[in-house]
Amino acid sequence: MPTAPMKSLHELGQELLTRAQEASSGRATATINAEHRSLKQLVLALRAGSALSEHENPGQATLQLLSGTAIVTTAETAWRGSAGDYLVIPDRKHDLRAVSDIVVILTFVKDPNRPEPPAATDPKE
Repeated sequence: MPTAPMKSLHELGQELLTRAQEASSGRATATINAEHRSLKQLVLALRAGSALSEHENPGQATLQLLSGTAIVTTAETAWRGSAGDYLVIPDRKHDLRAVSDIVVILTFVKDPNRPEPPAATDPKE
């Protein structure tokens, strides 16, 4: 029976945090299921004080905080989460701010009529 490839999210998160510390943007990302056509999963690291500025929800999306403390804000409310917390991302504009160094898993089903989230690509250093 074939086995699925295993990935250490802890090791990947630490590697991405190191890259985020060195990046002018304060962030680094890696896709963890590139072979899937519609379901996207990204591991995103943001150094403390960094943010993904306000952007549209790319479709159905969730955020799982693996380490650190973060705030997701919409025009109506703010959610503060820490390691182990899980959030269904609101279907409206929102931002993500790192209170401390964070590593998250962003999972989304891309709506073809909406833009990619800013976390889907690493910015140029």
